[in-house]
Amino acid sequence: MSADRSVLQRAIERGERDGGSIEFKERLTREVHLADGRMESLVAQLRHRVLSGDGEATYVLGVTDDGGLAGIDPDAFTETMDVLSLLADEADAHIADVETWSAGSAGNGNTDGLVGLATLREGGMFEADDDHLVVGTAGHVDHGKSTLVGTLVTGRADDGQGGTRGFLDVQPHEIERGLSADLSYAVYGFDDEGGEPVRMDNPHRKSDRARIVEEADRLVSFVDTVGHEPWLRTTIRGLVGQKLDYGLLVVAADDGPTKTTREHLGILLATELPTIVAVTKADAVSDDRLAAVEREVESMLRDAGQTPLLIERHGIDTAVTEVGDGVVPLLQTSAVTKQGVDALDRLFEALPKRATPEREEFRLYVDRSYKVTGVGAVASGTVNSGTVEAGDELLLGPMADGSFREVEARSIEMHYHRVDKATAGRIVGIALKGVDESEIERGMALVPRDSDPKPVRTFEAEVMVLNHPTRIQAGYEPVVHLETVSEAAVFEPEGGRLLPGDTGRTTVRFKFRPYLIEEGQRFVFREGSSKGVGTVRDVT
Repeated sequence: MSADRSVLQRAIERGERDGGSIEFKERLTREVHLADGRMESLVAQLRHRVLSGDGEATYVLGVTDDGGLAGIDPDAFTETMDVLSLLADEADAHIADVETWSAGSAGNGNTDGLVGLATLREGGMFEADDDHLVVGTAGHVDHGKSTLVGTLVTGRADDGQGGTRGFLDVQPHEIERGLSADLSYAVYGFDDEGGEPVRMDNPHRKSDRARIVEEADRLVSFVDTVGHEPWLRTTIRGLVGQKLDYGLLVVAADDGPTKTTREHLGILLATELPTIVAVTKADAVSDDRLAAVEREVESMLRDAGQTPLLIERHGIDTAVTEVGDGVVPLLQTSAVTKQGVDALDRLFEALPKRATPEREEFRLYVDRSYKVTGVGAVASGTVNSGTVEAGDELLLGPMADGSFREVEARSIEMHYHRVDKATAGRIVGIALKGVDESEIERGMALVPRDSDPKPVRTFEAEVMVLNHPTRIQAGYEPVVHLETVSEAAVFEPEGGRLLPGDTGRTTVRFKFRPYLIEEGQRFVFREGSSKGVGTVRDVT
């Protein structure tokens, strides 16, 4: 990440003055600094710096021994970080944070070179346990999804203007407009002693999110989707493409269930995701209106073949036992008064982790990619199955031509906290060596290098048409949402056609490129107002 140049200058001045926990390095290379003898000396030096700083040390990179700004090119900076990570691991420490500057902006004419500030902390990289829920939110725009999540992860009451939604991992333009335009993320957790919530103190600091991951014994991550109708495609991506355990559907008490509410409920149920409904903004309406909306929600659930279960009447334990299999717990909430927040806390603390795929092999479908200065290309998504560790050799693809690229997992982060490894259900960013960020596309998969993945362009599926103005015929071209794939496809129904409400077989062919598809995967398809769900039956 880039940062304020004054931070770098203060570190240099402090290092020049009293040394101690601060070390200057121009660059580190595998050939020189990991050689026998030299490596042991550097590990001892790093350990001394960490102990001198009461468990924390600062390494200023791209500078000379006397603190002069030299700057090193991005590839050399990447190798320097790799070597520093290995040294830290040997010294029972880890890199907690990295800030970078161009040497020119830091006061040097070398505009292509980088200087950096790495914070190292005592103790190995945190290894997350298996008890980690991932919850996807859904609901109409302005019904309070992000605001409710913001209140949950911080414990702070909202100001009545949706202020706590800014605590999520959202873009500045989204905060300014008050509307989410892409998936956003948040995390909180619980400790083992009484199941007390572990919340964020300053959600705007990445280090505070990392603290949650480190301190909590159980984690709850939220994938907050988009409520505005034009972004339905993004919402489907969030509900289908992430490894979710539960769905949280919100309905505002001042508005009640809408067409979008029913559409999102349909997607949650079609993907067989156990769902909880929160009636939000309970503080904004009268008791009579609140009761009326609750009855509307119950009616909506019954129309969808579900049995509503009022948490206030039946209790948390019953909701935990019964959720899913046709039962949808329902409760009233307010981010302003914090009504219902304690109940949601107890619910998320008690809900069981859902079963992970039987496949033991690691797989992650890429949802986002980005470039981090000094780190390189990062692929982000939810671990679908198996385990990945830093240093693992992987395959990325398929590319447009069906090939897979050999890459290496340089490092792994979860909610800005570096981890040794990640297992199924983790939302992670994996720094990849061997590929440029521009080559990574949403829908690609990461798998072990010794696996034998097969690109799939055409597959057989069993589909159900939920709604369509006419009949679906050969040549029908919807967008298929499968894992993180969102791709136009051509349907060739068995028998030549499918009518609304029909279930039948069809051949599905992606129009533009292949993907990694396997039998049993569920998907949603959509074209205009028509929608349906399907299951992959044959990829041969």
